[in-house]
Amino acid sequence: MLNALYDSDWVVYTKPSFGGPAQLLDYLGRYTHRVAIANHRLVSLTDEAVRFRYKDYAHGNRSKVLTLEPAEFIRRFLLHVLPTGFMRIRHYGLIANRAQYHKLAQARAALEHPPVPVPAQPESVEAFWLRVAQLDIHRCPHCKAGRMIVIGPIHAPRARSPPRLMP
Repeated sequence: MLNALYDSDWVVYTKPSFGGPAQLLDYLGRYTHRVAIANHRLVSLTDEAVRFRYKDYAHGNRSKVLTLEPAEFIRRFLLHVLPTGFMRIRHYGLIANRAQYHKLAQARAALEHPPVPVPAQPESVEAFWLRVAQLDIHRCPHCKAGRMIVIGPIHAPRARSPPRLMP
């Protein structure tokens, strides 16, 4: 059977997208990183109607409220639920975690953009307290002359229940 299918000449017909590829990518791009409708867009929910805000891109990105029957709202919402085994796009291309640092550096070099400065090493706790409060945390708080040395942690006793009183 597979051989018969491979022997056939297949013609793939795809209709052009409703407004061109740019509009299709813009539409799909709104759903790759988030859910179809966020809770803050819901206006009201009753047994008869679901009202939610949406942005009307055809009329200057105006915010409008749409009222649907609950069954129709759920039907439309479920159109955006991904099938089993599919995952939403998190990061792709230059900002993918796997090679982000290397690829972004290559892109900056190709665009003749200056490299990102290397972040400074974080300030140590000792240097922070000395700078902010003029407090040397290694100086003995009692005599103010000696230097405290950490020998080891002090373990607090384990919490235990109070002793039982014998009758």
